[in-house]
Amino acid sequence: MIQNGFSYLALLVFLAGGLKILEERVKGKWFEYVPAVVCLYLLTMLLGSSGLWEMNEEIRQLSAALQANLMPAMLFLMLLKSDLRRIVRLGGRLLLAFFIASFSIAAGFILTFALFRSLLEPDSWKAFAALCGSWIGGSANMMALKGMLEVPNAQFGYTLLMDSVDYSLWLMVLLALVPYAHKFNRWTRADSGVLEEITRKLEREAEHDRRHITFGDLIFLLGLGLGVAAVAQLAGSWLPVSDYIRSSTWTVLLVTVAGCLLAMTPIGKLPGTLELSNTMLYILIALIGSMVNLSELQAAPLYIALGLVIIAFHALIMAGAARLLRFDLFTCGVASLANIGGVASATIIAATYSPVLIPVGVLMAMLGFITGTGVGMLVGRILSLL
Repeated sequence: MIQNGFSYLALLVFLAGGLKILEERVKGKWFEYVPAVVCLYLLTMLLGSSGLWEMNEEIRQLSAALQANLMPAMLFLMLLKSDLRRIVRLGGRLLLAFFIASFSIAAGFILTFALFRSLLEPDSWKAFAALCGSWIGGSANMMALKGMLEVPNAQFGYTLLMDSVDYSLWLMVLLALVPYAHKFNRWTRADSGVLEEITRKLEREAEHDRRHITFGDLIFLLGLGLGVAAVAQLAGSWLPVSDYIRSSTWTVLLVTVAGCLLAMTPIGKLPGTLELSNTMLYILIALIGSMVNLSELQAAPLYIALGLVIIAFHALIMAGAARLLRFDLFTCGVASLANIGGVASATIIAATYSPVLIPVGVLMAMLGFITGTGVGMLVGRILSLL
């Protein structure tokens, strides 16, 4: 049994790296539907539940400190790739589809919680709010909301299970629908002729900005990310708080603003931001998974079922909007997965239609990173009042 903090952290980082290497080098469909980050959470949860490490005070303090300090740095670095000027160039129809998808997901959370709240624990709204942040933005937003709302580890375990299981099922459904896109487009009377021209322009811009990562890039971005996080934490401790707005809330808002502003400067074009931020994300997911005990997740089937209800509401609203506004299936699918799945799944669904459309998926997912935390906070506030 592991009893000291360093050995505990070393094992978690090793597991994170090993699973990521497997995802990149092992051929097959498994990691397309169950990403390495989901496998990491499940594996660390299983190992922690088996008693491989002792949940003593040293390990608890180390885990809490790393989560509190890495989360804002990770969010800031991810947002450095969210250049609002480039996102705006997607065009009105694609942005409208994205925001309708975001609205439908938020509405799904509110409707589902209102219908089934009698079956849930009193603080379960926190788990739903954190999941809403993930399904609007991504895992970084979910981690931010965990800290802002102080979601208990057991409740957050439900959040991660819903995120992984329900997201994987929805991804499979959307991929299965791709061969029938022409039928869907006939039903909605869609005209998608402008997409290729938009994406070619975006792809040329991305190619112009692309260059190899250097050690200087990495060490500068690491220092910048940690520095911005430290300043935001200090500033957040000075700002007024309430029952719903805590110092951690201010920290997340400040790093979000800083990330969006610096994304429009030469700093936003530096390579290595996603690599560093994803490293921090994997460490955070491993830390959280390691703190969850399977015996505390007795209501997992109920939460997973409610996640599917949320997606059903989302799908119905998106179908209605597609019919009314003449969206094609690509636009609906990439808008949905840019919210629910983030960059990776939005890229997968875009690539199944055409490689030239990949930048659309990436940029729409970046928009989700910007809006996810705020929407999750708003939905959480509404759920807490129900």
